[in-house]
Amino acid sequence: MTASIDVVIPAYNRWDLTSGCLRHLDAQTAAHRVIVVDNGSTDETRASLRRDWPRVKVVELDHNHPFTRAVNLGVAAGDGEYVVLLNNDVELRPDCLEHLVSPLREDSAVGSVAAVLLQPDELVIDSVGVTTDVTLAGFPRLQGLAPEQAQDLQPLLTGPEGTAAAYRRAAWEQVGGLDESIVAYMEIIDLALRLRGAGWSSACALDAVGVHLGSATFGRRSVEQRRLAGFSRGYLLRRYGVLQSRFALRALFTETLVVAGDALLTRDLAALRGRLAGWRSARGLEARSRPPAEAIDGEISLRESLELRRGLVRERARA
Repeated sequence: MTASIDVVIPAYNRWDLTSGCLRHLDAQTAAHRVIVVDNGSTDETRASLRRDWPRVKVVELDHNHPFTRAVNLGVAAGDGEYVVLLNNDVELRPDCLEHLVSPLREDSAVGSVAAVLLQPDELVIDSVGVTTDVTLAGFPRLQGLAPEQAQDLQPLLTGPEGTAAAYRRAAWEQVGGLDESIVAYMEIIDLALRLRGAGWSSACALDAVGVHLGSATFGRRSVEQRRLAGFSRGYLLRRYGVLQSRFALRALFTETLVVAGDALLTRDLAALRGRLAGWRSARGLEARSRPPAEAIDGEISLRESLELRRGLVRERARA
């Protein structure tokens, strides 16, 4: 019988992380099928999968594709009712999958579910989903707090964090999966916004716990990382009409501060160039509607938003 849960893991090199992730999946209490998207790895990933994990379905890509494309191909390779996206640097507790899909089974209106991800020392939260402010900037929820605070209702939940997230396949397919115009960064925020805009709710599975080990795919605050993040931000600002909304001045002020600060720190304009490229890329594309108020935390002030952004810079630098 076809497993009702497809676990999709995009992987590019770092076999040590992928093998650890697979070992923890092998101990799960819930039946599932694993789909690893080998995104053009040049290390031992592909040979090791064939040798050590013959039951794992492998989607072999001949070169390194954008993250969004790799994930969409992995999801399309399965047919489970539920799709779990999992980074290869996440290790799940044995009952995590069972709890993660539970809200999907219990409520047909739920389209996505967030897990509780802890940092490697397991003393603080890495994320419990993501939240967005009124300019649609996204942040990991509850990051840096003690694990017992995972049940806090504020800030509001927009959707799951992509490092470990469950989706109803019907919801995923309705909105078209990840937007492949985005290479990496903010693609999960965009998916969360589109799902909420389509009427799907999101939930937290507080008993679904994993540890996010952390890996730096594009390097520590590298030029490429900052350019890609900037591209995604510019693209989403235009797709969602943020600069035509009543929050335009706040968005412009925030982006000016962020870009200027980045330029001072790095002595380059990668963040600005990325935003301009993303803005141009969205030209002529159909505008996306703003998601409902319950998906956006209007209580996040400008000051708090800037502090959260500084926190993200520090986290990426440590990754």
